[in-house]
Order: sequence, then structure tokens, then C-alpha cells
Amino acid sequence: MKPSIQSAFAILFFGVAIFVLPLVLGGFWIRVVTSAAIFALAAAGVGLVYAQLGLINFSQIALIGVGGWIALRLNFATELPVMLLIVIAGLATGAFGALFALPALRLRGLYLALVTLMVAATFQIVFNAVQFPNGGSGFWGVAQQSGQAMRRPAIATSDAAYLAFSMIGLALGLLLIEAHKRTAPGRAWKMIRMSEANAMAAGVNVTWFKIWAFALSGFLAGTAGALLAGALRQLDARSFTAVEGILLFALTVVGGVHSWLGAVLAGVLYKLLPALLNNLGVTSGVALIIFGIALLHTIMTAPRGIAGQVEAVFQRKNKA
Repeated sequence: MKPSIQSAFAILFFGVAIFVLPLVLGGFWIRVVTSAAIFALAAAGVGLVYAQLGLINFSQIALIGVGGWIALRLNFATELPVMLLIVIAGLATGAFGALFALPALRLRGLYLALVTLMVAATFQIVFNAVQFPNGGSGFWGVAQQSGQAMRRPAIATSDAAYLAFSMIGLALGLLLIEAHKRTAPGRAWKMIRMSEANAMAAGVNVTWFKIWAFALSGFLAGTAGALLAGALRQLDARSFTAVEGILLFALTVVGGVHSWLGAVLAGVLYKLLPALLNNLGVTSGVALIIFGIALLHTIMTAPRGIAGQVEAVFQRKNKA
């Protein structure tokens, strides 16, 4: 797909998502699509690390939880504007992401995947132990019963407006990734993926750029966590398990890690498809079967994911 066509399609897609969907969807589907957009933002971070460096990260769901926890704690403890809370949560989670890059300096493949999986499992235990802030007193801010909820920006207090707000957040996150790909970090990441030795010989600071990629991925996850806290008004520790981290990575690969469309498709598969099946009275286990078949298909016949197949169709039509 030519860059001009891809850009036009992206503008059309986000234009419809921001201005049309909030007007035509019912309350339930507005909330589902909002969640899909938020998880698409997190999936974009997973795809960034995997596409640019070839590194597997199963801890993204855990980082979403970290961002949500920070946003909720600041929401109840301060009167800071909500948009500032979202940015702070993203930056703080980005720092956690940078820490997760340290094993990537020496490990790759299965070993790195296992380390990130252990990190995700650790955060799962922590979330279950301390729970998410709900307006209680003390450092953790947890009370047995509390009716307090996460605030929303003044421009997005309704569910329909928050859908548009989340879509804008997704678009900005994807633009941030694209800006990195087209500048010095993108060139450095490409050299590192091809050969770390050659990259170092060319003067690329491999350590710095690996940390940069994980920090950016963490920032996107933290921002997604803060947006999710605003969408749901409160978070549940049971939603941030290590298994969900594996699932998000798998669906990002299915969607396609080399395109913004792949991240969007990952969010759709992760949240929209299970909701659709549930609405039809189909057990959620069927979604996992579909995901497994889709992953096998991707690995065997479509290494660039669904987004890559869509782009290939457009390329064939342009040549015809």
C-alpha cells in the first residue's frame, strides 16, 4: 500500500471512529470499542519492540496495570487535571519499561520471553495483594467499601465523548511511534535488529536504544492503563494476569506488528470479538480457539499478520 493511500485510509478510519461511532453505537458497544482502542494503544507498544528489535515482551498487560494504578492513586490523592494524570502515569510506567529493558541487554528469544513472563506474574501477585486504589486512606488508598471513581476530562465525561477521547489518544500514540520510526531511533533499531555487532561498529549506542524502545512501549502501556481507569472508573486486579500478557502479544502478532492497522486489529480481536461472541450466546472459550487458529495461520502463511495481508491485496490491485 502506497504511503499516500495508507495515510488517507488512516485519516478516514480515525475520522469515522472519532466523529461517527460515538453517535451510532449503543452504550454497551461504546464501552467495548473504547476498551478495544485502549488495548490497541498498548498493543502498539508490544509491536514496536517486536518489529523494531525482534524482542518478545509478555509484560505489557502488567504495565497497563501499573499505569492504571498510578493514575488512580494520583486521582484520589491530588486535584491534578486528568490529562496531566494520564501523562504522568505514562511517563512513570515508561520508567518501569526502561527497567524491563535491562534483561534485554543480554537476553533474547525464549529466555527474554520467560523473564518478561516472570515479571508479569510478579505484578499479578502484587496487584492481587495490594489491590487498586479506590479512594481509601493511607499509601495504598484502598478501602473495604468506597464509591469513589476515576475522574474523566471535562471534555469527555460521557461514554460517547470518552470513546472519541480514547481514539484521539490512540491516534497520537501511533503518530508518536511513526515519528520514532522515521527518525534516528528508527534507523538505530533497524541496524540493531540486523546485527548488534555491526550497529556497535557503526557507533550506535545499542544499550541506549534498546532501553528507549522499552521505555516508549512502557509509556504507551501506562497511558493505556490511565485511559482504561477512566473508561471503567475503577480497575480490578484480576484483569491483569500474566496469561493476558501472552494473549495480547499473540494477537499483536496476528494483527501485524509492522503497521498501525495491526495494533488496531489486535485491540479489536482482544476486546471486540469476545464481546461479540458473548452477545451471540457463544462461550468465551471459542474466542481462544479462534485466536489459536489465527496465530497458527499467521506463523505458517502470513508472517506480517492480517495487516500485511491487507496491504498485499492493495499492492496487487495497484499493479493490475
